[in-house]
Amino acid sequence: MQRVGIIGFRGYSGAELIHILNRHPRVRPVLLEHREEPSEGSVPYSPEVVEKESLAAVFLATPPDVSMSLAGPILARGVKVVDLSGAFRLKSAESYTRWYKADHTEPALLAEAVYGLPESCRSAIPGARLISNPGCYPTAANLAIQPLVEAGVIDRSAGIVCDAKSGVSGAGRKASLKTSFGEVTENFSVYGDWTHRHVPEVLAVSGLEESEFTFTAQLLPVHRGILETIFSRTKPILSASQILDLYHSHYKNEPFIRLLPTGQFPDLRAVQHTNLCAIGVKSDPATGRAIIVSAIDNLGKGAAGQAVQNMNLALGFPETDGLL
Repeated sequence: MQRVGIIGFRGYSGAELIHILNRHPRVRPVLLEHREEPSEGSVPYSPEVVEKESLAAVFLATPPDVSMSLAGPILARGVKVVDLSGAFRLKSAESYTRWYKADHTEPALLAEAVYGLPESCRSAIPGARLISNPGCYPTAANLAIQPLVEAGVIDRSAGIVCDAKSGVSGAGRKASLKTSFGEVTENFSVYGDWTHRHVPEVLAVSGLEESEFTFTAQLLPVHRGILETIFSRTKPILSASQILDLYHSHYKNEPFIRLLPTGQFPDLRAVQHTNLCAIGVKSDPATGRAIIVSAIDNLGKGAAGQAVQNMNLALGFPETDGLL
């Protein structure tokens, strides 16, 4: 059994990490408290404690600015870091400032970090010191879009529209008016568009230009889950079964991808409390229009589940440990 640390264990993603790691067959979690107020069952964080506890890896389930301040000292102790924030997802400080509206204080680590979407970047993860866990929206979008762009069957001149909806836990645990019960219940609202900070992750992984991708983030009155309806046109015109054949070929060895039969779409219940991504397809052969629906759990494949998947790869464990 190896020991791994969690900093930020009080948030939704941190709590989900505890839940997954408690059933993991090869690791045990150590709760590291980086705040001044004590928490029962935790150990006060310091770089020296990370070394003293003989941790193999540390998860950072913290805001981006906190992740920037913590990652370097942990890495200096020879311990791998899996960061669940957006601190290290982009490849330049200039890009980070544009999308996150803040300065990046660790540009060297930003350049070193490996983007942790295993289905696209698996080969780079085992040797990485710093793994940047993808955003929840980009995970669902890239798993649906990237195989079709790679196959050259998307009519990029027609653009791709991603209509994305998330449960309230995606906004984090910190109290706010927008995510309070009275604002969310019996309501449905838009809170992000093509300026959303997750957009550049989709562009980078799927190889799209900014002008080719239109994104809208919306808030569902549910606790967890993401469902994205993606509209595009295929060129040449493909049937739904032909599109599914491309997905089956691309994902034939992927344990966390579930492809639905032709004409069926996933819903949130199919993926909640899992590390799965479910994808369904419909198409209109008369016009070349295609609808792709991609569903994940924002706390699972969109956060803690994928972080454990990345940890498994980084530490040489079977990729599905603790997740299936």
